[in-house]
Amino acid sequence: MNFQTVFDSILANWHLILLFFTAAILYSSVGFGGGSSYLAILALAGIAFTQIRVTALLCNIVVVFGNVMLFYHQKKIPWKKVVPIVLWSVPLAYLGGKLAINKTLFFILLGFTLLFAALSMWISKRLVSIVKEKETFNTIKNSFFGGGIGFLSGMVGIGGGIFLAPLLHLSNWDTPKKIAATASFFILANSIAGILGLYSSPNLQVDWIFTSILMVTVFVGGQIGSRISNTILTPVLLKKATAILIGSVSIRILCKHLLPFFTS
Repeated sequence: MNFQTVFDSILANWHLILLFFTAAILYSSVGFGGGSSYLAILALAGIAFTQIRVTALLCNIVVVFGNVMLFYHQKKIPWKKVVPIVLWSVPLAYLGGKLAINKTLFFILLGFTLLFAALSMWISKRLVSIVKEKETFNTIKNSFFGGGIGFLSGMVGIGGGIFLAPLLHLSNWDTPKKIAATASFFILANSIAGILGLYSSPNLQVDWIFTSILMVTVFVGGQIGSRISNTILTPVLLKKATAILIGSVSIRILCKHLLPFFTS
């Protein structure tokens, strides 16, 4: 890797870099890694589907690691409730990442994943506002949540927080701060497991120059977002705009890859 190659890659992909930077600020400010937005951006950019999952997961890890450290020092991670979720999610995320799927199936799964992500982001403010602290929990339910979400997350290439957080809010699982902390740790664990699963594939090919640039970009954005959370930035309007963007991308992907089944 030389400076000229890196510079050329930055010039060629400046618009993607800017979008990743913005997404990292937004998602880290609310405790997420940004995987759903990274997937949407890469899918629209026409990046090879075999690389999309790896790039999104690596960027997820970079962003959410800082959030996990912050929540850890604040003692906001409810370990007794988190462990059953992660114990099932990690091995199943690994299996999901290891699973070989064809291009059409991947984009159909991605389309539905992004659609759910958009809907959950759109209603997330209302969900948070009705949550009250709840100390009781169901280990079987937590394990079921973790396992199912982990497997799907590994297949698609996200950490799964965008699925987990709405479910925890709806089930009155705990306070919003502890749910955000749980989602951050969940995303980190699943993203690492998904990466390990993907790396076991002999056909994996990654543009490391492009991916490294995006990882540095989201690291900077994530650090900014985690520091302005609940102080300078109120991300509700940005979340709404992002939900609209992700939703439109999901519909476009589903129309492209589902319509042939109905018209053939």
